[in-house]
Amino acid sequence: MTQLTALLSVSDKTGILDFAKGLHALGAKLLSTGGTAKLLAEAGLPVTEVAEHTGFPEMMDGRVKTLHPKIHGGLLARSDLPEHVAAMEKHGITRIDILAVNLYPFEATVAKPGCTLEDAIENIDIGGPAMVRSAAKNWKDVTVLTDAAQYAAVLDELKASGRTSDKTRFACSVAAFNRIAQYDAAISNYLSALQEDGSKAEYPAQMNATFVKVQDLRYGENSHQTAALYRDLFPAPGSLVTAKQLQGKELSYNNIADADAAWECVKSFDVPACVIVKHANPCGVAVAANAAEAYGKAFKTDPTSAFGGIIAFNREVDGAAAQLVSKQFVEVLMAPAFSAEALEIFKGKANVRLLQIALPQGGTTPWQQGRNAGDSKRVGSGLLLQTADNHFLKREDLKVVTTLQPTAQQLDDLMFAWTVAQHVKSNAIVFCGGGMTLGVGAGQMSRLDSARIASIKAQHAGLSLQGSAVASDAFFPFRDGLDVLADAGATCVIQPGGSMRDDEVIAAADERGIAMVLTGVRHFRH
Repeated sequence: MTQLTALLSVSDKTGILDFAKGLHALGAKLLSTGGTAKLLAEAGLPVTEVAEHTGFPEMMDGRVKTLHPKIHGGLLARSDLPEHVAAMEKHGITRIDILAVNLYPFEATVAKPGCTLEDAIENIDIGGPAMVRSAAKNWKDVTVLTDAAQYAAVLDELKASGRTSDKTRFACSVAAFNRIAQYDAAISNYLSALQEDGSKAEYPAQMNATFVKVQDLRYGENSHQTAALYRDLFPAPGSLVTAKQLQGKELSYNNIADADAAWECVKSFDVPACVIVKHANPCGVAVAANAAEAYGKAFKTDPTSAFGGIIAFNREVDGAAAQLVSKQFVEVLMAPAFSAEALEIFKGKANVRLLQIALPQGGTTPWQQGRNAGDSKRVGSGLLLQTADNHFLKREDLKVVTTLQPTAQQLDDLMFAWTVAQHVKSNAIVFCGGGMTLGVGAGQMSRLDSARIASIKAQHAGLSLQGSAVASDAFFPFRDGLDVLADAGATCVIQPGGSMRDDEVIAAADERGIAMVLTGVRHFRH
């Protein structure tokens, strides 16, 4: 068997020593640079420095060390072309069969507070990406490794057959090009956000997004459309894309979209909560002492819409909750955990998709770790970007503007209603009371219509709105919307304020005996 030659040059040394030992045991010749060569030599492994191999010293503070024909010729030469083989022999170039490279930590560097442009520039790798591209292009002859997670499988193949398979080399090549694309995107995003005064713009001049495919989906928004789910390169713990599907049919585009709406809403509560979503809107939300009680209350809001809904819990689904949920037609059920009894119950509902989303480390509900920092939306040949609506209202931020002051219980109900309204499509009107939604009006062109619909839905569900609390995601442009709420039985309202007719609306609240508080913040959701 021909002796293998491996070039190892890594910034992150994780696993490289064991990989090098494995290669040495197989008789491979080791080439290396700088700190990697020092690490291998100190471990007693025979290693040849790249400078010795090329006959050309490292220079310019290490900026130039692997940019040499003996390196790139060894990586790019095709073994099936006689002229390539002849050129190697003529110029004394040794074939490089294995390349292990990871790049200068540019992303980690620019993420540090106080990172300067000089720091960023010096952490832009040049030789590493050049070698990776050369090796990846010549995948039929070279195995290129850009992640320590690849080392063990490659060693196993080499031990078994003396070489890697075409399948493995091609997969490694694709992974390598993906890594280079991610790296270049990070550099472009950072540099194109820099302004003349040295500050960093919130949005770069060129936006290069990087997402990794999670899975193909059953179909798109409609059955004649195809779809797939992608995740961030480094997904936040506790986010939907980290979910593990325990059972059920394949997920569709709508399943994922609705599940995300439910999950984001239920994460907003720090007590046991249940959220039922239908067509991207919460149709029932409740908090209670446990999951089963929360589900029972949430379901009461709108049993009709809950049929075929998406359900999310922020606590473990136990046997009691599972018994209740299993009586209804459910598309997707998600929670941080499912008890053994719950899983057994749902075995009889094989089509129900169970998604388990592990809680982030560091507490019971550190949900904010799983929230997006930004939102995006496709428009014709373009993209809208914005910071995510992660505003959390504090009680001390509320401004009471009516003569009637809200009671402590009313403040609890108002805060609950406001949290729910943040996750309802605009125009949003949400009636609540006793830790549950009573009527939800969503997605209407008129706020007045949303108020009417919310009260009608409560009536159809047999729920009284007497003494209820109401949240409006944006201000009331006229008093007529407030009058609808008062006629339905509401006694307190939370809204942003900011209308030209705020005084008229506040006066109407005083006239109708309603306590009103303003938040100063709206929650449009389109």
